Amino acid sequence: MSKTHTFHIPVMGIGFTIDTPLRVSQFGIDSVISLVDDILLEKLRKMYCQNFDIPYEEISEKTKDFRAKRITSYLNLMQKLAEKKFEELKNASAEKAQEIKTYFNLLPDSSTIKQEFQRLTAIHFNLEEIRNWIKSNLSMGSIDVNIMTKVDKDNYFKGKQLPTEYNDAHAALRGFANSDLHSSIVLSAGMNPRLYNYMENFEDFYPNESGEIKKKIVLKVSDYRSALIQGKYLAKKGLWVSEYRIESGLNCGGHAFASEGYLLGPVLAEFKARRAELIQVVYEILETALSSKNRSLPTVDLPIKITAQGGVGTSEEHQFLIDHYALDSVGWGSPFLLVPEAVAIDNATIDLLKGAKEDDLYLSGISPLGVPFNSLRGNTKDIEKLALADTGKPGSYCPKKYVSLNTEFTDKGICTASRQYQRIKIKALDEEVIDAQEYQEKYNKIVEKSCICVGLGTSALLANNLDTKAEGPGVSVCPGPNMAYFSKSMSLKEMIDHIYGKANMISRTDRPNMFIKELKLYIDYLKNKIEETKASSTLKEKKSLFAFVENLKNGIQYYDTLFSELKDKFEDTKNTIFSDLESSRNDLNLLFLKI
Repeated sequence: MSKTHTFHIPVMGIGFTIDTPLRVSQFGIDSVISLVDDILLEKLRKMYCQNFDIPYEEISEKTKDFRAKRITSYLNLMQKLAEKKFEELKNASAEKAQEIKTYFNLLPDSSTIKQEFQRLTAIHFNLEEIRNWIKSNLSMGSIDVNIMTKVDKDNYFKGKQLPTEYNDAHAALRGFANSDLHSSIVLSAGMNPRLYNYMENFEDFYPNESGEIKKKIVLKVSDYRSALIQGKYLAKKGLWVSEYRIESGLNCGGHAFASEGYLLGPVLAEFKARRAELIQVVYEILETALSSKNRSLPTVDLPIKITAQGGVGTSEEHQFLIDHYALDSVGWGSPFLLVPEAVAIDNATIDLLKGAKEDDLYLSGISPLGVPFNSLRGNTKDIEKLALADTGKPGSYCPKKYVSLNTEFTDKGICTASRQYQRIKIKALDEEVIDAQEYQEKYNKIVEKSCICVGLGTSALLANNLDTKAEGPGVSVCPGPNMAYFSKSMSLKEMIDHIYGKANMISRTDRPNMFIKELKLYIDYLKNKIEETKASSTLKEKKSLFAFVENLKNGIQYYDTLFSELKDKFEDTKNTIFSDLESSRNDLNLLFLKI
């Protein structure tokens, strides 16, 4: 069966895409569920079992392997319900005629399956013939999952630390591996060798003789070098990476893993130029590994997909990425937060997002992981956090403990957003002999940390009218900078029509090109880095800053050449693009002198 869409919906937060596959997979759309919060998954499983009159048996925390079992059970339920909806659609009954129409209306006009269906129905309308054709040709969207590899805290049972395979990421991996899904696991946030080694234990990750892999591996990466290193590492285990998902370092939602000034365009160009090399180098290693494990070698070439995401906002940008860089799919994330048909989001958060402008969307320090985090000013979780700090009770009581990773003051990891950690940290700060301004700056950084492992899931509870007594009502939200240019709620059809150029959901006329936006974000990021190091910068730090500038200059030169050579692309915005490139070049020259 051919793929139907040229876009996918990436994971968003912890809860926003928690049931997205059940909402969109029957239309052939791929989407990703976060596996961070097994408590949330269990609550949603109970709700869906009740809604669909399916027997529900609670998986209690008193069970030793409850996290993995909860994840397996939830994913199996999602597959069961999604497949039921898809099978009903494929049966092409008179009652489902509207859904079949919706399925094809959502497809791009360039879709071969859409064109074939139109030819079939134009000649004559034989329901039985159409039903048989639909059963043979329609495909369901993939129910994929995401694991942040570094969110892998130790776990305990009856006071004793459990073996590594019970760590959070390991248990999540096992939960997916033991599920009935035939889909992909997206590994993000960098390399975790222990977790990668653990994947060897599950048969579904290995290719069979026909080259089929029941559970595919997808790596979220920011550059070619990282992709090659991780691809080779997994290949040595006999594991094939089926997709390299390239994400902008800064022009994205959620955690921002900024590169050293490597811009998306040049990175995509390198992947395009070296795609065949990547396949060959990694496959040779895979062959050796499979032979050493006495496993059969695939009799066909194993394919890889190259996809990208981060800041795409128009149909022209979408199609350009696919055509120019030979991408297999483009991820559309943040704009889907304004599509309640597709994501689990409460009305108050939607209203907040609709009114967000550029200054409201900022790169914050609120994440307990210590990684810059895209956030929205005025989100209710931050309001809740600041109110507690103002009353002398900073920090969260940490009900879920998914990022309890800090051992600065304790043997057992605690979260830097927790009340326990912040009290200890502030007490240590009180003992420092520093002036009032420095004290306040350090204090603000301590209490800035937010309980996002709860806040990023609460919206799903509110959207489904579920109890939030344990979590509280505060919602964290993590849109990318691109959200500033979308300002109204959209239906699923309106959003997809926007992606494919059948409609325009952006009312503003001042939205910059996605590449230019990322460039400016990197220049702002560099300015902040220079400010942070100017008081006492080392030679190593200066060299790093110079390299950062050089990489950005190379990126600007690449874009200068790219847009100069393009014909019939971005014609309406080329003058602005060249002006922005020149302005950015001047900014970089000044920053170079400042360093």
